[in-house]
Amino acid sequence: MNIIDKPDSATTAPLKLYDQEFNSRLLLGTAGYPSPQIMSAAAGSARAEILTVSLRRENVREKSGQKFIELISTLNVKLLPNTAGCNTVKEAVTTAEMARELFDTPWIKLEVIANNDTLQPDLLGLLGAARVLSRDGFKVLPYCTEDLSIAEKLLEAGCEVLMPWGAPIGTGRGLRNPDALKTMRAYFPDTPLIIDAGLGAPSHATQAMEMGFDAVLLNTAVAKAQDPVQMARAFADATDAGRIAYLAGLMEPRDMAMPSTPVPGTPFI
Repeated sequence: MNIIDKPDSATTAPLKLYDQEFNSRLLLGTAGYPSPQIMSAAAGSARAEILTVSLRRENVREKSGQKFIELISTLNVKLLPNTAGCNTVKEAVTTAEMARELFDTPWIKLEVIANNDTLQPDLLGLLGAARVLSRDGFKVLPYCTEDLSIAEKLLEAGCEVLMPWGAPIGTGRGLRNPDALKTMRAYFPDTPLIIDAGLGAPSHATQAMEMGFDAVLLNTAVAKAQDPVQMARAFADATDAGRIAYLAGLMEPRDMAMPSTPVPGTPFI
C-alpha cells in the first residue's frame, strides 16, 4: 500500500456521543421527503448512522405509524427522537417521556421553541427541561444557540453534547454567526458540538467541520432538494472533507500576498 493510501487514525476516529461511537458525522432528519422510500435511500446515501424523528409521526396509544418504525428499523441506524414543536418545559418533558416509551431509547434531541416564526430556542425553557430529563436518565442533546453562559449551564445540568444552530431552522442560510461559533468551539474544546439547523448547501457543512465542530445535523436541505438522494451524498462527502481538512490543519489567512515559489535563486535576464 502506498503511504498516501494509508488510513489516518485521527481522521477515522469515531464520533463519541455519550456512551456510543459512530463512524458518520452527518446526522439526518426524516421529515418532509417526497416518500418514505426516498427518505430511506437518502439516509443510505448520506451514510448516516443517526436519524432524528419527530413524535408527531406516531401515536403512542394507538401505535399508529408502525410502518414508519418498521422502515426505519431496516436501516440499522440509531433513532434520535426530538421534541419539535414544544414551547414549554412541560410539553418537552412529556413528549420526551412518550418518545422513550415508543422508541425504547433514552436519547432525545431536546427542542423548546421560543418563537414560532424564527424557531429560536427558548434558552430558559431548554435549561429547565434539560435538568428534568437528565435527572430522569435521559441522554439529552439540546438544540441551543451559541450563548456561552447557557451552554455552560446545560453542561452543568447533565448534557454531554451541545447542538448550536447555524441559522434558524429551514432557512438554509448557513453559519450566520461564524465568529461566535468559533469562540464556542474554543471555549468547549472537549465537548462534542454539533451544528444543528440552518445548513442549506454542502459547503456550509464543510465550513462547520473545518471550524472543528464534531458533526452536523440537517433535514430540509436534503429532503427538499430536487434529488434528495444525491444531495445526501453531497453532504456526506462535504462533511468528511471538512473533517479531514480540520485535522490536516488549515493555513492561516494573510493580509499580504506571499509567493509560493521562493524568490531567492530565481534567474533574471
